[in-house]
Amino acid sequence: MKLNGSRIMVTGGAGFLGGYVVGALQERGVASIFVPRRSQYDLRERKDIRRALDDARPEMVIHLAAVVGGIGANSANPGRFFYENAIMGIELIEQARLAGVAKLVTVGTVCSYPKFTPVPFREEDLWDGYPEETNAPYGLAKKMLLVQGQAYREQYGFNSIYLMPVNLYGPGDSFDPQNSHVIPALIKKCLDAKEAGASAITVWGTGSASREFLYAGDAAEGIVLAAERYDGGDPVNLGVGSEITVRDLVRTIARITGFNGTIEWDGSKPDGQPRRALETERARRLFGFDAGTSFEEGLRHTVEWYRTIRERERTRSTA
Repeated sequence: MKLNGSRIMVTGGAGFLGGYVVGALQERGVASIFVPRRSQYDLRERKDIRRALDDARPEMVIHLAAVVGGIGANSANPGRFFYENAIMGIELIEQARLAGVAKLVTVGTVCSYPKFTPVPFREEDLWDGYPEETNAPYGLAKKMLLVQGQAYREQYGFNSIYLMPVNLYGPGDSFDPQNSHVIPALIKKCLDAKEAGASAITVWGTGSASREFLYAGDAAEGIVLAAERYDGGDPVNLGVGSEITVRDLVRTIARITGFNGTIEWDGSKPDGQPRRALETERARRLFGFDAGTSFEEGLRHTVEWYRTIRERERTRSTA
């Protein structure tokens, strides 16, 4: 689908990943990018979705909006995370079909994979078990949108594609301790400890779990490439194809932030999924996506961005 000159609605376009996606669309000359803001459109409500589609008249919808968080937030809000993610997607896909939207891009989650999926995760493994318990409600809600998209393709000929990015990170991420993911949480923890002169930090779990991380700018490029070039019904992973243990991740972030204290592990807290790394060949083959940002480079960009934000907030508070 040619994006230059088109009209596209991006749910969640004002969020972390959404900002990168909107930027990538602008670079491609999209004529009109409509971002439904929460203050004006409640995407849990059918009438608001209809109104957003009427206002935007999009040829394509990219669905990024989600209620997300780390292990703690998922554990504390399983019902809310299931309902709000499911209802937003289900109603949006139905109303987009009725409105005659030519293509819908749903961005799912790596959390939909079974807990003990063999590494690397292949798209064919998606239905081989139940997701890791702490984020299963969120992962399953997002997974149902794949089912809906495939069903609508079969019955109505609706062009709905489904992408599954691995854990994202980068400048602009949430550093709020209540809902941040592991990388921003660790960056904040290390910088807080360094500024306070603390001799140690405590990290959840044992450090043995592994994760794969995709720079948000690279994820946005993958989403836009799929929007342009991919029209199939099969789900597609977006990742880098390599993993790092949480223990090594903490050491790397400590080094980059300059925290030289002790790292203590709280084994009473969950590790989450034991391993997480994606097979990325399908994205490469179907729409030419390869992540271009090295992990070290991406982490340094993220740390420097957050340092700038902290300094700006400190200056504002003392002005």
